[in-house]
Amino acid sequence: MEENRIRFLEMIQGIINRMASNSFFLKGWTITLLVGLFVLSEKNAHFSFYFIAFIPIILFWFLDSYYLQLERKYRVLYHQATELPMKKIMFKLLPPKSNRREKTCFYQSLLSITEYGFYVPMSLLVILIMIFTSHGISMYL
Repeated sequence: MEENRIRFLEMIQGIINRMASNSFFLKGWTITLLVGLFVLSEKNAHFSFYFIAFIPIILFWFLDSYYLQLERKYRVLYHQATELPMKKIMFKLLPPKSNRREKTCFYQSLLSITEYGFYVPMSLLVILIMIFTSHGISMYL
């Protein structure tokens, strides 16, 4: 009986690991696309060209936050599965509904330190590059 619980917990842990790796890859793709955009831009590109850089930042921020939300929901499911008696475990992999107390709402994921602390500095970097290019300051000092 307890072996079934362990297998169920392993399945949930596998989902949590996939969500965490998706988040890692999205952050990597964000950096890759931004660097590629700046490398391929012309030396004297108009600063409005750099507004394009905000598209992947915003899209990946939302997608990354969605994966973080799912990861948090599955962590709640994992915790519930460890505390429930075997008779009450339904062995369904549906994540629980969003709950503010457990920080599983989308906006809580969107503004979490791991998301905010990565995507806001990326945005500030783009703004800084826009300011430098608009004032004719070379990025290749």
